Amino acid sequence: MLKKTLFPTLIMAGAAGISHAQAADLTISCGAVGAELTLCQEGVRAWEEKTGHSVDVVSTPNSSTERLSLYQQILSANSTDIDIMQIDVVWPGLLANHLLDLREVLGDEAGEGHFETIIENNTIDGRLVAMPWFTDAGVLYYRQDLLEKHGHEVPKTWEQLTETARDIRNAERAEGSERMQGFVFQGRAYEGLTVNALEWVASHGGGTIVDSEGEITIDNPQAAAALDRAATWIGDISPNGVLNYTEEEARGVFQGGNAVFMRNWPYAWALAQSEDSEVRGKVGVTQLPYSGDGQSAAGLGGWNLAVSRYSENPELAVDLVAFLAGEEEQKRRAIAGAYNPTLESLYKDEEVLEAVPFFGDLYETFINAVARPSAPTGDAYGRVSNAFFSAAHDVLSGNKTGEQAVSDLDRELSRVKRRNW
Repeated sequence: MLKKTLFPTLIMAGAAGISHAQAADLTISCGAVGAELTLCQEGVRAWEEKTGHSVDVVSTPNSSTERLSLYQQILSANSTDIDIMQIDVVWPGLLANHLLDLREVLGDEAGEGHFETIIENNTIDGRLVAMPWFTDAGVLYYRQDLLEKHGHEVPKTWEQLTETARDIRNAERAEGSERMQGFVFQGRAYEGLTVNALEWVASHGGGTIVDSEGEITIDNPQAAAALDRAATWIGDISPNGVLNYTEEEARGVFQGGNAVFMRNWPYAWALAQSEDSEVRGKVGVTQLPYSGDGQSAAGLGGWNLAVSRYSENPELAVDLVAFLAGEEEQKRRAIAGAYNPTLESLYKDEEVLEAVPFFGDLYETFINAVARPSAPTGDAYGRVSNAFFSAAHDVLSGNKTGEQAVSDLDRELSRVKRRNW
């Protein structure tokens, strides 16, 4: 059992029909920093006001890789210290044995109205182990004011992005903006790099690492070329420090007015428009570039809410999950924080589209995003992702060529496949 001090709880008091003697513990881990955590706390407070219960919101590591490790530790210990977990879109299969089937409480209609692909993703062996909270797809942010100032169009290809980023960065530095960078993204060796590198590879026509049938496809010239191209950005249009950037480091540079382009998730839109943002009113959003005959490839992201099988208050926990995943809360989060709803009806909501106009323009991008190979690799996905982002980081760091990296990766994944899927 994990020590209780790791997850402090608040006893639920004042609940209708529940005395102090009967009060039960309830905790939820959601968000890590910034708007995501704040919006979660606000949603929980609304549920508290509605029901009379109290809930402790527990922050978790910003790194999704570290967060998964923490969850696996907690669940493997059959710990009752945490009731509700915010889980990544690629984790249902990894954690399913430790999660409650939400249909047992919510009924068969639990997933109605949500994107079908996400409900299918969250259904493991017929059990709905997580409710969609928000979906995501990678997008390209750009400084509209700087493109107009220097006479450039919004790039459609990686080649155009590279040339435009370099030209504007050089021009801005010549005018005194010495900290200006061309392009920032998520380059640290973690799950975020898996998504970024998958977007590069898929948009070059290099496949998805492992196909839907479980066949390893990464060892091909297009995949190698994609990684080689990304490596040329380091020290040119991208700072060397990008090799240690997560979403927040990239956003900090861009929102501070020191980058022309940024790859990130939609959540960064609302923050870029905040009153203290250096780029407020100067930002545009478009689909990610492609190369040659490839197509734009946005990595599918998003987070879900799941209830631990070891919760001492499962029905109460499911009620909170249903509230946070419901239409009212998803609409509020979309308007306040630009978090993509998982309910299709909200993409036609006038108030949502007024707050986040690009939701309508990029709707097809969101629903056709490229999934990481978590489904075909099952429990082995963690090893697959780790091997892929490590290989990509080796290329970005100059330790391997793209050709060497994909060849070595193919052999490593073949060993993992023989043992695990």
